[in-house]
Amino acid sequence: MFLLFARKSASYLSLILLGAVGGFWGAQNLPTQTLPIQLPIHSPTARLLPELTGNPAAALGPNTEANFIADAVEKTGPAVVRIDSSRNLGRPTASRNRVMRGIGSGFIVQPDGLVLTSAHVVDGADRVTVTLKDGRNFNGRVLGEDERTDVAVIKIEAANLPAVTLGNSADLRPGEWAIAIGNPLGLDNTVTAGIISATDRSSQDVGARNRQIDFIQTDAAINPGNSGGPLLNQQGQVIGMNTAIIGRAQGLGFAVPINRVQQIASQLAAQS
Repeated sequence: MFLLFARKSASYLSLILLGAVGGFWGAQNLPTQTLPIQLPIHSPTARLLPELTGNPAAALGPNTEANFIADAVEKTGPAVVRIDSSRNLGRPTASRNRVMRGIGSGFIVQPDGLVLTSAHVVDGADRVTVTLKDGRNFNGRVLGEDERTDVAVIKIEAANLPAVTLGNSADLRPGEWAIAIGNPLGLDNTVTAGIISATDRSSQDVGARNRQIDFIQTDAAINPGNSGGPLLNQQGQVIGMNTAIIGRAQGLGFAVPINRVQQIASQLAAQS
């Protein structure tokens, strides 16, 4: 009995081992099939922004192609002048005369040679020379100056000169464009641009207690030599007369409103 059970157990064990070996051999010899892995495909032409068609500049806005600063300068620049002044100081030394020289800017308001500038540019000058953008020089005659508003009127003997277009300083708003043209440090026809930072700055606000006028504040660079030059709006119209009041101040420039300049200049010209 025991012998019969042992034989059956051995037979079952042999069948189990044979099945395991056969299964392993079959698994090793079955044909294999590789399944493709699907990965996301990024097209090299994919765009984060929609493609612009036609004229890209036109798609960004109607005024993108036009440089209004350059247009304003081309319109008004020929009427901006350089003003050199000189004044003899006391008795001459053995070698040479003692002469104080100054430089500033101005702008032509009438084709017959009427020029406006800052009073401190020509104050006490014995000789005034006006240089146009085209290089022509003229002797200037000071018709009058007003120290309280820092406005002066000069006349040169010429005709058919380019003249500026005057704007309205009463309509100015902070944030509007401002363009300054002048001769800072003797560098002729220098252009700077910024915005109107504020209007109606009192003379006390800007530290010019001897002036009786309110000022336009701008962050357009206004340096020594810019005094008397025009401050323009984006249409190229004169909205103020630049004046360098605060030296070495970054982002602080001031101009006399053109409406006030016109009023004083008319009085000075009438009195001459």
